[in-house]
Amino acid sequence: MPRALGQPIRNAMTIDVEDYFQVSAFAPIIARESWPSRECRVEANIERILAILAGGDVHATFFTLGWIAERYPAMVRRIVAGGHELASHGYSHLRASDQTRAEFADDVGRSKALLEDIGGQAVLGYRAPSFSIGSANLWALDVLHNAGYRYSSSIYPIQHDHYGMPDAPRFAFFPNGPDGLLEVPITTAMLGRRKLPAGGGGYFRLLPYSLSRWMMRRVNSDDGQPAIFYFHPWELDPGQPRPAGASLKTRFRHYVNLRRMEGRIKLLTRDFAWDRMDRIFLGTK
Repeated sequence: MPRALGQPIRNAMTIDVEDYFQVSAFAPIIARESWPSRECRVEANIERILAILAGGDVHATFFTLGWIAERYPAMVRRIVAGGHELASHGYSHLRASDQTRAEFADDVGRSKALLEDIGGQAVLGYRAPSFSIGSANLWALDVLHNAGYRYSSSIYPIQHDHYGMPDAPRFAFFPNGPDGLLEVPITTAMLGRRKLPAGGGGYFRLLPYSLSRWMMRRVNSDDGQPAIFYFHPWELDPGQPRPAGASLKTRFRHYVNLRRMEGRIKLLTRDFAWDRMDRIFLGTK
């Protein structure tokens, strides 16, 4: 991305605002009907995140679930008051790939209207739960464009058992031409011919911090591109309830190195320059 001479590339810090019981991997063991009766911890975790970002003078994009925003409107307003971008994570945390076109249009339209009403600012960005837009449902990008979104960050160009579109471009592109929606994929780094996930999530908790930092720096220096980093509020919460019945693989992915996450986020705020998605990719003020 263009930048002033001598200035570091601004990377995009993003947070997917959902609670621990809404994670897609827990869907087989946690019924949606039980969500209202579950202990919600997202508000306290968001407060911790806002404090970390303020301490590092970082502005970020919060892809916020409509279900959460409806129940915690004051939290949403604190996000906006902190100078952060409010974006959509859908309303009900259903994978885009599990919805019909009409269902998806209703979900993303409902969440956009709700967030704009609560936050008092235009919602321009969307991220699909579990990066669930790929080659089989690229029609979803047209739906988002028609609903008034200007960009999506819903494609992860890697091979994964739950998501991924390995042949997608690594950096921001217009899938349906320059008059359509801008897609901003989660960051990958190249090692030889192999694409490595470099944009956060469970990989960031599992891998040594030094390796994640090296990959993001390589994207900045060798590719000349901003990195897109994401994490969830529950990833800073080792004390969260642990539902019974999850598989060993799910438990490992969800809980590995939660205690280290807050310290690593603080390191990121010091080691890189960060900004909101809309400012970096849409040029908003």
